[in-house]
Amino acid sequence: MAKLGAPKRIFCVLSSPWHVSQARVIKLAKNTPFVFTSKLADSLIQKEISLFEEEHLTKYANTGSSFRSIEFKNIKTMLNGYETSQPLNQKVKEIEMTVFISISEELVLKKIEETIGQYFHFKEIKFSSFVIASFTIVRDIYINQENFLLIEIGGEVTDISMIKKNTLRESSSFPLGRNFIIRGVSSILRSSLDEAKSFISLFQNGHTALDMSKKLSPIIDKLKMEWLQKFQESLANLSNDISIPETIYMVVDKDLAGFFCETIENEQFNQYTLTESKFKVVFLSVEVFHGMATFEENIVRDSGLIIDSIYINRFLK
Repeated sequence: MAKLGAPKRIFCVLSSPWHVSQARVIKLAKNTPFVFTSKLADSLIQKEISLFEEEHLTKYANTGSSFRSIEFKNIKTMLNGYETSQPLNQKVKEIEMTVFISISEELVLKKIEETIGQYFHFKEIKFSSFVIASFTIVRDIYINQENFLLIEIGGEVTDISMIKKNTLRESSSFPLGRNFIIRGVSSILRSSLDEAKSFISLFQNGHTALDMSKKLSPIIDKLKMEWLQKFQESLANLSNDISIPETIYMVVDKDLAGFFCETIENEQFNQYTLTESKFKVVFLSVEVFHGMATFEENIVRDSGLIIDSIYINRFLK
């Protein structure tokens, strides 16, 4: 950083469990026509943000936690049932806004701000969620795919977002990420976490010795079923009588991409009851983003960081 100098702006993209996000629908209908002004829009939006914060304050009332709104996106606005990009100052009877709100615990945000403040003196840090960053970039890359699931398998949490007609409709998560699989193998085999990760990768590629393969097979099957059960439950909660898209874009460590792709594609319940055809999983490898970001030589490239960088670049133009 000494060669580059101090940054002019600082952005921080949060993954689960460091934020809580939700797509929400704001509706207003009247019998007589009214003008949809910016003042009315702001009033409806602030009310919805307050409701969202109150819901989570109630949920965590016993912990004494407080929350801060970090992100708001107006994804889609419909007037009298028709989508429009210029809704303001129109005379209507009915408004429907699909919005995306993210909040984070105040304690977490302050800790991040204090840590950064030890090195750079900034009054404001722009916080965002990885959910909205990944949705925005994937939507723009795959412009002909308007219905899809977006899955981020993090260390401790798996996030699932459902996109219909290029609109982020629902998001869900469950507290089993890639480390659940790695720790499970490590615990039973009494190996290090790095060794366990290597065992899983070798097993997935059919490169383990016969004795090790016999040990790993029942262990991985058990862990896979536990993760898959939570995945199925989350999909069922997302559906709400709406069919689930069969196309899935997935962000996960390269070493475990094959494992999770196969696990989802071989899932036997939801893809035959909630979707119209079999799941098609697309791993968002670094190659997908070729030409969209530049790197110094000998730098380890990470899909998540590339997505963050492309998204943040939108704020710098």
